[in-house]
Amino acid sequence: MNNRMKELETLKEELRQGEEKLRRAEHEVKRLEEKKKTLTRKERTHRLCTHGALLDRFLPDPDRMSEEEVLAVLKIAFSGEETKRKMEEIIAGRKGEISRTL
Repeated sequence: MNNRMKELETLKEELRQGEEKLRRAEHEVKRLEEKKKTLTRKERTHRLCTHGALLDRFLPDPDRMSEEEVLAVLKIAFSGEETKRKMEEIIAGRKGEISRTL
């Protein structure tokens, strides 16, 4: 009987250690998910700032333009059929480059 008690205690200790290991792993998963969110947010912020800076180059006096005025300019710039066709070509070319690298 004494041997069974030791075996039971050993199993209980293994269970406790396994549960602790699981808690640490779950905590690590949460930490990594938060890190991924942070990096994704930083990448998006960087992209938005970079694209906004590129747009500023083409706007006359961008500091004095309202959001509505910038939107109006963009609608005009991107509403033409030639522009839409060219954007599709650029996107299709980018997709072709990606498939060639795979």
